[in-house]
Amino acid sequence: MLNFRLDNKLALVTGCSKGIGMAIAIALAESGADIIGVSNSMPATGSEVGEAVEAAGRKFYPYAADFSNRDSLYAFLNKVKADHSRIDILINNAGHIMRKPVAEHPDEYWDAIIDINLNAQFIITREIGKRMLEQKSGKIVFTCSLLSFQGGINVPGYAASKGAIASLLKAFANEWAQHGITVNGIAPGYIATDNTTQLREDPERSKAILARIPANRWGTPEDMTGAYVFLSSSASDYVNGTILTVDGGWMGR
Repeated sequence: MLNFRLDNKLALVTGCSKGIGMAIAIALAESGADIIGVSNSMPATGSEVGEAVEAAGRKFYPYAADFSNRDSLYAFLNKVKADHSRIDILINNAGHIMRKPVAEHPDEYWDAIIDINLNAQFIITREIGKRMLEQKSGKIVFTCSLLSFQGGINVPGYAASKGAIASLLKAFANEWAQHGITVNGIAPGYIATDNTTQLREDPERSKAILARIPANRWGTPEDMTGAYVFLSSSASDYVNGTILTVDGGWMGR
């Protein structure tokens, strides 16, 4: 019998203070999981996501960390591992995007995006995954992108990072599947969040994007949540090393 419930599970969700990450945290909580939430600006109390998780009857443990700073990243990892002896689910959702044409894309943009979107994701997964190896169980889900498959425009660092994540999750899955750990990705389509504000406010780009989406609308963070619950649950135990697109049909066009 399929089981999508997450009762008695503890999920770590990165980048969960708003947008897709907040929707994921709330959906996992509504499915029964307690939530460790981390973002660059997560307050110790009173966060919107924390209040929503607690309203669902689950516990919320807030942490703040700057994933572009290696010292901050390791300080967070040391603290969260000391505070929690077992983490069942890891959602690697934190990410950033910086837009400028390739010929004008500065080193600072490239370095920041690669640090946040790729380097930090590798380190977090390796360190939390060590515990999962000891547990002989775990669910890891990366937030990929349509630019895991395509090159995009004006976002070379973002495209490079998301393309690398697509291969990285397969590398983890190849080694860890035999130990009861699933490692997968979800590629959101064009979702109405802060990351896509510039696109939605550009009449020409927005029109061109909508013209290709068979669903004929921008997605919402809530459109994403079912896929994350599925890949976090025992219903997906034989799903490994794959990327699920949730894009209104974009990639099928």
